[in-house]
Amino acid sequence: MKTKFCILILTFVFLQISAQKTMASDSISRKKLQAIKKDQSVKIDGILDDEIWKNVPVATNFVERQPNNGKPQADSLKTEVKFLYDDTGLYIAAQMYDPQPSKILKELTERDNIANDDFFGIIINGYNDHQQSLEFIVTAAGVQVDGKLTTENEDMSWNAVWYSAVKINEKGWAVEMKIPFFELRFPKKEMQEFGLNMIRKIKRTNTMYDWNHVDNQKGNYTLYDGVLNGVTDIKTPTRLSFTPYFSTYVNNFDGKTEMNVNGGMDLKYGINDAFTFDMTLIPDFGQANFDNSILNLTPFEQQFAEQRSFFMEGTELFSKGDMFYSRRVGGSPSRYPIIDEEKETVTEYPGKVKLFNAFKISGRTKKGLGIGIFNGVTEKMEATILNNETGAIRKEVVEPWTNYNVLVFDQRFGDNSSVTLVNTNTTRSGDFRDANATGLLWNIANKKNTYNYYGNFKGSWVMNDETKFGNRGTIGIGKFSGKNRFEINANYVSKDWDINDLGFSTKTNYGNHNVWYGYRILQPTGKLNNMYLNFNLNYYHRLESFLNQKLVFNHNNSFTNKKFQSFGGGVEFTPYGEKDIYEPRTLGRYLRVPGYFDSWLWFESDSRKKLQYNINVDYYAYDQKGRNYVVPSLYLRYRASDKMKIIWQFNPVFSNNEVGFSGKDASNIYMGRRQRNTYENAITGQYTFNEKMTLALAFRHYFSDVTYKQFYILNNDGSLDSNTSYNPNLNGTYNSWNVDLRYSWWFAPGSQLTLLYRNATSNYLEMSRMKFKNNFDELFNAPMINNFSLRITYFLDYNRMKNWF
Repeated sequence: MKTKFCILILTFVFLQISAQKTMASDSISRKKLQAIKKDQSVKIDGILDDEIWKNVPVATNFVERQPNNGKPQADSLKTEVKFLYDDTGLYIAAQMYDPQPSKILKELTERDNIANDDFFGIIINGYNDHQQSLEFIVTAAGVQVDGKLTTENEDMSWNAVWYSAVKINEKGWAVEMKIPFFELRFPKKEMQEFGLNMIRKIKRTNTMYDWNHVDNQKGNYTLYDGVLNGVTDIKTPTRLSFTPYFSTYVNNFDGKTEMNVNGGMDLKYGINDAFTFDMTLIPDFGQANFDNSILNLTPFEQQFAEQRSFFMEGTELFSKGDMFYSRRVGGSPSRYPIIDEEKETVTEYPGKVKLFNAFKISGRTKKGLGIGIFNGVTEKMEATILNNETGAIRKEVVEPWTNYNVLVFDQRFGDNSSVTLVNTNTTRSGDFRDANATGLLWNIANKKNTYNYYGNFKGSWVMNDETKFGNRGTIGIGKFSGKNRFEINANYVSKDWDINDLGFSTKTNYGNHNVWYGYRILQPTGKLNNMYLNFNLNYYHRLESFLNQKLVFNHNNSFTNKKFQSFGGGVEFTPYGEKDIYEPRTLGRYLRVPGYFDSWLWFESDSRKKLQYNINVDYYAYDQKGRNYVVPSLYLRYRASDKMKIIWQFNPVFSNNEVGFSGKDASNIYMGRRQRNTYENAITGQYTFNEKMTLALAFRHYFSDVTYKQFYILNNDGSLDSNTSYNPNLNGTYNSWNVDLRYSWWFAPGSQLTLLYRNATSNYLEMSRMKFKNNFDELFNAPMINNFSLRITYFLDYNRMKNWF
């Protein structure tokens, strides 16, 4: 049956591909601009009175995208842009007119961040295929922002090396930019035709403009670019760069001080006009951010965000299908040593596996085929075991040499459609487990870009003592244009689905059916700039053996008024309760959870003000006396000046009389009724000296305690019977404290110096409901990490280096 289903799906997909090949965006009007070649160099200083810019074609007549979609830009606020080029890159000069230059907003931020800023940017597509563009944005404060824009997402982790300068002048403000050709991707041909759009935002009115009009009623941004002509006879430059690094660390923990020095290099090479090879040699991730750890009482592991720059940059292909979780590479060992607990003790166990090296190859051909290859190798790691009787020490391998590989083929067509094949593979030496996963994904839009048909089918193989095969699939249809939108989909996950060697998966053995309807107003009307109303109906059931789990209705809404304040709320309820198949931690068993009614409200103040505050209150009322779940949150941001700001976030959670797993033995599964209180405080501050230099503070204190009130035996029908003989002490308090103080200086294009001080500690106590002072005393009595580190990276471009010699 599953084989027939797959054949039908594949037939449907390839029929759609054949139909879509003739599609084009002919209905979308495309402006055209001519770039002019100049042999003399252009001084990048933000002053546009150079002789070289005279008699160059001008792009103007920008069109408003938000809030009044389609409204022409006023003459008093007009934007004028010119393009030049030489053998090394594109040059852009833009004058943003503004009758009130003193009111141009220009908050300083770190690179790749936009705050209370006016900004201008270009979005350029070297293959002119409406599928993937590169963004180069400059704020009025001179801060550079760059990223990759695709039909699916915007990847701001991508960093390029380019040049820009801004000046406030009597007309408004101006920007000059140089985009080296080695940062662009375009085919080898005599005459280029680049897809091009340009954006401008005036922050004090929260107005966004585009050169080529973008209709917010349908499609995505990449469909609406214009055309840049005139770039001819460009020799594709050698795309080869090196980024060597030097780092040194001083660590103090529990009275012991250690110092180490590291060095290594990242390499980037353009294999051809479309594909790039990235490699990290002797990687060093010592300055990666701390993870926001929590007290996790769920049946599933906590998922952490990637913090390492090599794994964050250029990942748009590898993120396809959510099958690659890069934290697995260099994560925790896959085994814990087997010991004689009466005689032996594990004295050393590695918390992380060391990465030996890693590389990526990625790019897209002129016919729209994207290819991504990732490979990483981690080293053998051993635990140290002490024999308590003899004093002998032995080593045991807890993670062998391991190879991680990801392969992606992503074919795009018809402007807004794609079919993707993804494979991930983990191979460990010796008798450790290996794994493989493969997924086929499709997303096909109709010719008018108003409907899409999407789905996937994935399989996982885990090879240990025997092979375990699991699979999952999704199919759906949606309307993503106009005021009225909808989506209908169904998906399933088999009980043996497991991609946790190189991916991340939690819930299995279920089917889900979803219906969504959305109504939106995208043009200002009355007192509102926009409005979104959403209605969802979800039905879940267990696959093996079949069991109705829950039916969930959800309505949520959001509004933005003319003062640019956003607010909204919603309700959600489960009229028949839930049969939770995961909390018992035992296949075939479930816990009956009473139905709940959830309601929430939120408000976000105008972000242009010096003081911004966001408030959210979420309250779950269960159909059980005394049981509720309350999640308030508060966000405060104060901007003292264009250089300095501070943010405080407070996120408490109160769970009263929740019921969760507390243990099991050969005869019974035990559940506990518990009270849980969590408080999370985070403070971040930043002083930005200029567009290249920043001092930043990050602080987080997380505190969570849990108190068990009563224990039960779980019955086969999911109900609970009170039990007094089972009474372990499961009360606990978890604290986590992190402080980062960081100085960053981008002292040259692509080159950075970072000086970092860190202070961190955490503890878990087998008691709860401690007084606040006593809790802090216990926390600060625990050993603390004090770390000082210096890291310097320097960007070396081959084309510049060869001129040195």
